[in-house]
Amino acid sequence: MATTQQLGPGGVPLDAKTSDYYRTKDLPHRFEHPNVFKGYGHKPQHPMYTTEASKYGSKIPSVHTMPICFHAKSQKFSDHLGKCGMPRNFSLNTGTDKSII
Repeated sequence: MATTQQLGPGGVPLDAKTSDYYRTKDLPHRFEHPNVFKGYGHKPQHPMYTTEASKYGSKIPSVHTMPICFHAKSQKFSDHLGKCGMPRNFSLNTGTDKSII
């Protein structure tokens, strides 16, 4: 008895990994397994105001729409800023106050 696989977007099995179809390097879990992300969903929208971006964003991702490489940026600047705080302006105010009369 043959088992039938459920196919997701792009005609691939629902439990497919990106590395099964493409040569990948250092992918985070969310890119390696696109089935964990269910899309943004969408509210019913008037067809006149529907944009291509809203059409694209409402679709569930597949292994064919996932990136095949990921290069994370360093958080060095944000970590330093979080420890010492935002810069403050202690300069001298030389402007005159405006009268509301």
